Amino acid sequence: MRSDIQPADPSTGGRGDEALRRGPSQEADRGDAELPGSDGEHLLQDAYGTRQRARRFYDDQVLDHLNPTMREFIGRMELAFVATSDSRGECDSSLRAGPPGFIEVLDDRHLAYPEYRGNGVLASLGNITENPHVGILLVDFAEDLIGLHVNGVAEIVEDAELRERHPGLPEEFDRGRTPERWVVVEVEEAYIHCRKHIPRMVPVLRKRSWGTDDAKRKGGDYFGAKSGRADRS
Repeated sequence: MRSDIQPADPSTGGRGDEALRRGPSQEADRGDAELPGSDGEHLLQDAYGTRQRARRFYDDQVLDHLNPTMREFIGRMELAFVATSDSRGECDSSLRAGPPGFIEVLDDRHLAYPEYRGNGVLASLGNITENPHVGILLVDFAEDLIGLHVNGVAEIVEDAELRERHPGLPEEFDRGRTPERWVVVEVEEAYIHCRKHIPRMVPVLRKRSWGTDDAKRKGGDYFGAKSGRADRS
């Protein structure tokens, strides 16, 4: 860590030395308020000397909508990583998967993914009720080795309600499952995740046990959490 960056000082709103205390409103020539990203990343770009590099990325790669290539990419993805946090900023990351096109692109500023019956915890949806901001990462591990970030504001919509809004939603789903509800995301940022460190993976057919509450068949206690809790008691 650079020696000129001091620990956060609560009296300065959680920022450190003078370089970090400069906020966007104090640097009108930068126009940070109009840039993508957070105040924190803009401050650190100055502190670490990456401002020009970051500005090129913002200008060249970050959109506030889904362009045709992004829409096509989403339409062929079979998995997505969804990041949420609650009102205290405590985070959760979850995997969503399905056949190609399981994430519906509703228009160039909205997408939706289905929520099925799960373990009943509803961690991601619970976070969204407290903090609607979500981050979605879609990665093509098999062909193009490229990723797409989609950040935006989410709302939870019941299946019947979304179908009223968008009658073209599919009627049939993988393995006969029916969505209980959907997460609709209004896109605020869409940008590339470069291929430099994305591993190539080859999809293979795999037999799974579906439609069961049997924990062993589902791999529900793979990590031995239940037995470990019993041992501690």
